Amino acid sequence: KNQSLSSVVFAVILGFAIFFYSRKEIPVIRAERTVAASVDTVWKHWTEPESIKQWWGPQYFTAPVIKSDFHEGGSFLFSMQSPEGKMFWNGGRYQVIDPKKKIIAKMFFADENGKPVPASNYGIPGTWKDDVTLSIEFSEKDGKTTIRVREDGVPTEMAEMGRLGWEQQLDKFEQLLKANPQ
Repeated sequence: KNQSLSSVVFAVILGFAIFFYSRKEIPVIRAERTVAASVDTVWKHWTEPESIKQWWGPQYFTAPVIKSDFHEGGSFLFSMQSPEGKMFWNGGRYQVIDPKKKIIAKMFFADENGKPVPASNYGIPGTWKDDVTLSIEFSEKDGKTTIRVREDGVPTEMAEMGRLGWEQQLDKFEQLLKANPQ
């Protein structure tokens, strides 16, 4: 009887392990921030390349090159430069743009020309799909705007770093709004 119970327990543990470790990505990364600015101001600073340069990338990173053909079907190429000077590039295509409400884009690691490259080119671990889906929603209430970021398709081992990166970008975005309230 103990042997059959052990077999059942082993089978359950094995099944869980196979399920858990076969999941190459988490369902979603989420970050949210409510800022003291109108949706008009938030939208302007979220979508204009000169503003994006000031908040794109985690803390201490800069974004010297931001190219954006901001319309549905348009492409983008965003750079991030580490404090040590290493350049990282993200390319992508806008799928949905609902002005002042929602942006959905497919995003991928790229070279400086916007050509897709594997994450491993940048020393980033994980089994990545060809692209991730980035969704940003904006909603205004009482003169404040809530920004909801959702990123689908990030490997499990990079999920927490991705979430922290978005939190830091939202910190930088909020600082930009405080310095440029219009």
